[in-house]
Amino acid sequence: MGSSLLATDGYKFSMAEAGWPLRRETFYYSHRKGGQQVVPLDLESHVRALLPEPSESDYVYLARNSYEMGAGFKAAIQQKHKLVVRALPRGARFYPREPVFTLTGPSALVSWLEPLLLQLNFRIQVATQALADREALAKAIAVLSCEEEKRIALETLDAVGVKPVPITVDSEGYYARVLAVVRELVDAVQDPSRIFEVGLRAATCLEQHEIALRACKDAGVTRTSNVFGAQKLGMIPVGTMGHEHVQRYGSDELAFRAIRERRPERSSYLLDTYDTVTSGLPTAFRLVHEEPNAGDSIRFDSGDKKKQYTLAVSRAKEEGIKPVLILEDGLDAQATREFEALRSQYGWEPSKQFYGYGGFIVARTMACPYTRDRVAAVYKLSRTGHVPTMKFGNELAEGKQSIPGAPVVFRRRSGSGPIGLIGQEGEPVPEGYELLSGATPEIAASIPAPGGAEELRVAYTPATQALVDELRQRHFPRAAAHPA
Repeated sequence: MGSSLLATDGYKFSMAEAGWPLRRETFYYSHRKGGQQVVPLDLESHVRALLPEPSESDYVYLARNSYEMGAGFKAAIQQKHKLVVRALPRGARFYPREPVFTLTGPSALVSWLEPLLLQLNFRIQVATQALADREALAKAIAVLSCEEEKRIALETLDAVGVKPVPITVDSEGYYARVLAVVRELVDAVQDPSRIFEVGLRAATCLEQHEIALRACKDAGVTRTSNVFGAQKLGMIPVGTMGHEHVQRYGSDELAFRAIRERRPERSSYLLDTYDTVTSGLPTAFRLVHEEPNAGDSIRFDSGDKKKQYTLAVSRAKEEGIKPVLILEDGLDAQATREFEALRSQYGWEPSKQFYGYGGFIVARTMACPYTRDRVAAVYKLSRTGHVPTMKFGNELAEGKQSIPGAPVVFRRRSGSGPIGLIGQEGEPVPEGYELLSGATPEIAASIPAPGGAEELRVAYTPATQALVDELRQRHFPRAAAHPA
């Protein structure tokens, strides 16, 4: 049995309508940090079990909530036979930044899966700790948020052959902690309608997120990115644009115009896919000038948000425009108070400034330390049609750059060099290495374990590096010509 069509973030639906839902695309899943980790299950079977089972009532609900879906999306969601999964085998060890698996298929389908796939990080962390130190694991998962989280933990221990540990479920405690956090946020902004929840990707499972949403609702917050949770709890689903949308178009301007010109709803422009200050912000302002009364918003999502905010507000005042400002990514109560102080300092209206919270509400309130942020789990678009793409982020910061193309992992079997190479599908296997992506568990088990910490290095193959250089030159010609 699959998942509800609504069990994803709202922006997946708006991006599909403003994009090409039937286009063949590739996404990959990776952890950016956390050291050596283990794959505890057959990833292809797991992915296929999550695929959506749409109903007509789902589409009716979406249409009533500003997400009316067209024929292309509906066809793409049904094309499960076109999904190709290329994954590391069960039992394989992987390292930060290596692609654990790639999904290739119709854009709307492979994009839809993101929130549910990111929840894999909890299973992986449980398995990795269980194989390394069962006592430490027992302490870490002694108290969990819900019965589903407990089931996942015990299922994972069984999958890696580790005896169960005692687990207590304290849903009331988790609810109380979330409620306290959200009330503190509401107190900081003085109006719950200026807050929305975006934590589905930070949750360990749907049940845990539902508990968090109930607390949000009881604190007066009524909007969430979780469409399934919104339907179930009588909340309002929200979300417009993610980085994949901008990557799909390869240009802030083309992407922003698509979201505005292909959907009748208000637009929200995500600024940081390439660079907030030099590209995202000026492009968004050009569109706001064209329709200054449309109520469109701009969203800050990474980098030095205070610096970006100050620049944006100052420039908006100079230009005589008043876009709605949305702040997300890593916000907590203290940061919220600081941005509220800035808002007051610059005389920006409360009704023109909103805040989105994910991990601060959903994950930091967990009793268990195995959060998404702990390993920086990501699911990124790497190829759209035949065109490789990547997210650069602000100031070309490599920590958040994604991998382009159709990435695979080569594991060193003999000789010297990096323990892992991130290559491209179809690329010849480098000498001394084995193709680990798509391999059998037996092959993975036959590869010698690395000898020392100094060997735990992951590098790009020439083919992957060439794609990165090409994309960097395309989007940042000056930086490519004059590297730092």
